[in-house]
Amino acid sequence: MSRPDGSTIKAVLWDLDGVLVDTAPFHFQAWRQLFAGLGREVGEEEFRRTFGLRNDAILRSTLGELTEARVRELSQRKEAIFRERIKGNVRPMAGAAALLSRLRQAGLKTAIVSSTPRQNVDVLLHSLKLEDAFDIVIAEEDVKRGKPDPEGYLLAAERLGAEPRRCVVIEDAPGGVEAAKRAGMRCIGLAAERAPDSLAEADLVVASLEERAVYPFLKLQPAE
Repeated sequence: MSRPDGSTIKAVLWDLDGVLVDTAPFHFQAWRQLFAGLGREVGEEEFRRTFGLRNDAILRSTLGELTEARVRELSQRKEAIFRERIKGNVRPMAGAAALLSRLRQAGLKTAIVSSTPRQNVDVLLHSLKLEDAFDIVIAEEDVKRGKPDPEGYLLAAERLGAEPRRCVVIEDAPGGVEAAKRAGMRCIGLAAERAPDSLAEADLVVASLEERAVYPFLKLQPAE
């Protein structure tokens, strides 16, 4: 699978929330419930601004300075609420399952690279019946630094045995796009829930993975 610059695509690295599956409403509900119990109201605009960041960054952005123990406690409470809400209620983003199937048919390696705790990733993939669809999963626990740091994407490339320049990332958040570019990877920005301009650093920006531009970018035949 050759790209226009002559290199060969070896792997496609997927963000999870907002790319493979639409979890934003469930995360919003979980954060609202958690913060309401702390006497703090969180609106959708504030949620969107921090969505995609690690929990420690979100908690400190909203509540101010916290001890590590308090961050762990609140994060665990929020994720437990989230997992209860998603059971049986999630579905893949439009075009995601078809694209993933085509990538596998083409022999490309695939990975999940997410700021989400591994337990959440496992629950989501099980709910979507995609437990065996990815070669590796990089979750929150696997890295020291979250996006926009490139650590997660570089670790995925290393574990897949693929040079960064031969990897393509699919991301929906500005911080994720930044992480991909800092890792030396090409990036498809999925602007399903964001203004396309916010993902302008991506090499290709689309509103849906069903858009035909996605397939030639990856040197694949369009889905029928």
